Amino acid sequence: MLLNMKFLKKIYRFLKSMPLAITLLVILAAACGAASAVQQHQTAEWYKAQYGEQIGTLICRIHLDDAYHSPWFIALSACLCLSLLTCNLTRVKGLIQRTRQANEGKAGIWGAWVCHLGILVLVIGFVAGQVTQKEYTIAGLPGETLPLGGTGMQVTIHDFTIDWRDDGSAGQYTAEISVTDGSGNTRTGQASVNHPASLCGYEFFQNSAGWAADVTVMRNDAILQQATLCVGESIELADDPGIYIQLLQFYPNYDGESGAASPMAAAYPEHPGYHLRLYDRFGMEGDVVLEEGQQMNLNRHAITFGNPGNYTVLVAKQDRFEWVVIAGAALILAGLIMAFYLKKVK
Repeated sequence: MLLNMKFLKKIYRFLKSMPLAITLLVILAAACGAASAVQQHQTAEWYKAQYGEQIGTLICRIHLDDAYHSPWFIALSACLCLSLLTCNLTRVKGLIQRTRQANEGKAGIWGAWVCHLGILVLVIGFVAGQVTQKEYTIAGLPGETLPLGGTGMQVTIHDFTIDWRDDGSAGQYTAEISVTDGSGNTRTGQASVNHPASLCGYEFFQNSAGWAADVTVMRNDAILQQATLCVGESIELADDPGIYIQLLQFYPNYDGESGAASPMAAAYPEHPGYHLRLYDRFGMEGDVVLEEGQQMNLNRHAITFGNPGNYTVLVAKQDRFEWVVIAGAALILAGLIMAFYLKKVK
């Protein structure tokens, strides 16, 4: 029993060390920075394709692909919170004594303590928000209605515009959307870069954009299939199962070889090029680039692409602990005011 008490006291002394708390805070900040630099919730194949075999495997092995739910992130956060709590509790007795002895500036005595309490509350809110956060990504064209994951909600994209600069680069992306919940209630809003829309308990962020185009499959001069494909999507031939056509890339101003330097660097396509990839049930067959008005003949099918347009990618997030972060920030501000403006002036 005596040995257990000595061991607990050693742990207590270790946890109440302010340098430990600062070190853990720096490590946690660095971990969050690494998680922000690596796109989350992708497949192992995606990471290997983006970063190479070795780095992609390492990202998955250390759970950096889902950092905020990883054991090391939760353990690091728990240690930090425990250290901050211990530091604060250790100082309470001394602060009470100082407060009783002081004739004025009593609030200022507690300024640093309240500030540290605010840091603790902010960290708890941030970590709890990241661990429990719900996040969904949807991509669609104006006029489409898409399900929001398994929430039972429907998101309708009414319009999507891109403000182009004079040099042909994109300045701002804006999506007009409405969200219908499971009860049939609909709310409408506008999501643009750095200006999310708050609808039905979710924050909708304008994440990115891309090109899409209409594909028409004909056989014997009759239309067999029509669809709209975003870059990266594919279509299976209706009467020839196992044959897929993927819109691999779109070039707004195709030069006959490599296309434009950036697939998005054009407000209005002047010479569209559609980079297609063909698959069968055994794997890839080959690539081809169709220009506007050209058709590709494949197994008695005539395939054409046209009517290019932009689709939007939206990220919907729900953070139930945002108010805790706000409360923590308010405590930090209050602590600073107490420490600098309400302390006794010597």
